[in-house]
Amino acid sequence: MIANLKGKIEAIGKDYLVIGVGGIGFKVYVPTSVLETSEGLGRQVELFTHLHVRENDLTLYGCGSEDELALFELLLGVSGVGPRVALAMLSTMSPDSLRLAIAQGNAVALTRVPGIGPKMAKKIVFHLKDRIAVEVGPEAVPFLTDADAEVIAALTSLGYSVVEAQAALQSLPAEEMAIEERVRLALAYFARG
Repeated sequence: MIANLKGKIEAIGKDYLVIGVGGIGFKVYVPTSVLETSEGLGRQVELFTHLHVRENDLTLYGCGSEDELALFELLLGVSGVGPRVALAMLSTMSPDSLRLAIAQGNAVALTRVPGIGPKMAKKIVFHLKDRIAVEVGPEAVPFLTDADAEVIAALTSLGYSVVEAQAALQSLPAEEMAIEERVRLALAYFARG
């Protein structure tokens, strides 16, 4: 089994990196958070990997941390959740937000992930709720509301990355306001930065 890879980025695809290690290029499918933090071709990177074996296929999936990989593999333990769906979950939600949604039994938050319907979201919560330890305190990461999701969608449609959109979202005041106002304040965050 390939536990991790350290090497140079040789290619960047829509949902994968090619990592050059000792003269061999490994194609590794990664969440968008890893793609967005990759600094470009020729840069050194370390990925913690999961080798998925099927009948006629060996596929590597990589995460930026061991913690993220542990969550990825935990998701794979749920019947019906394959590596692509688990990767989509980690691409849509941060590991902390994902853990919190599962620990709180918030299946609705999971349905915002492409490929996860209400039935699958409830199944994930049912199977993992008792296996995910999350300390819920005032610093806990809240799940995305519909308004938050719309702000992120608006910002990403303007060319900002998901990570940048989430950072702008966290800078917004907690009070309720119209979505247009939230987007305006989020754009002001980028103007300040």
